[in-house]
Amino acid sequence: MSDLVARVRRFNRAWTEVLGLLDQGLLDTEHSLPEARVIFELAQRDVWERGALRGRLEMDPSFLTRVLAGPETRGLVTVTRSPRDGRRRDLALTAAGRAAYAVLDARSNAQIEALLDPLSEDQRHRVGEAMTVITSQLRPRREERRVRLRDLGVGDLGWVVQRHGEVYHDEYGWDSSFEGLVAQIVADYHANQQPERENAWIAEVAGARAGCVFCCERDPATAQLRILLVEPWARGLGLGARLVDECIGFARRAGYERMMLWTNDVLVSARRIYEAAGFELVEEERHHSFGHDLVGQNWELALAPGDG
Repeated sequence: MSDLVARVRRFNRAWTEVLGLLDQGLLDTEHSLPEARVIFELAQRDVWERGALRGRLEMDPSFLTRVLAGPETRGLVTVTRSPRDGRRRDLALTAAGRAAYAVLDARSNAQIEALLDPLSEDQRHRVGEAMTVITSQLRPRREERRVRLRDLGVGDLGWVVQRHGEVYHDEYGWDSSFEGLVAQIVADYHANQQPERENAWIAEVAGARAGCVFCCERDPATAQLRILLVEPWARGLGLGARLVDECIGFARRAGYERMMLWTNDVLVSARRIYEAAGFELVEEERHHSFGHDLVGQNWELALAPGDG
């Protein structure tokens, strides 16, 4: 058994104990954990088709039948023939069922609030971010991935450096000299930033940091797009394109005539984003950096000042 497997199992045991999931009645109610889970999902819609509910819960049909037996007997759930297909069954909470849900929901909120209450704001943020990353990595659900872009905050500069080093080492085998390069770019940006001419953004998904991009001054007429990153677990949401568009829009409003960027030919996904945004390849040069033989590329985009 690997160390990671052991850590996950320890976490599962600890979290089960913290939430009291093995108690006879969840949250001091008459409902078992499976019953409470079914009641919660039923409360999200007026009517659920039985097969759709089973798919949402990924629950075995016979097990779902056994779980529903108790709430149905107690008058919390109704089961009726579907008007769309007589072979199917529709499930819905009764008024008593919705009252039971309200009790479970309120007690669950109170339980979690009590857990979070002793934590500082930074600790709360770290807990929330960690939970988003865990669920996004292991059980991604697109409808739960709320995306937003924001300005830099405390701790973001260090995160940008760390994640560039880790992601590029994991995906391309680049050594720590690349992390050092990013650290220098970030340090220079922080030391010399001109707010009207330079900016940087963090992309968040469900409150977790998921990407970044920097807009820096290359010369009075040229902006440079730097250190674009999208976390592997957050790819497929269009974050890269949104970050690049934000950077281009800022450069236009700042009055630059053009935007340039430097990348390497192995970064295929990033190059596709640049091409889609209108960048054109103007120069290539072979070099040995970050422990590898690479082909560096300069790309440029003409800007219309005042647009965007």
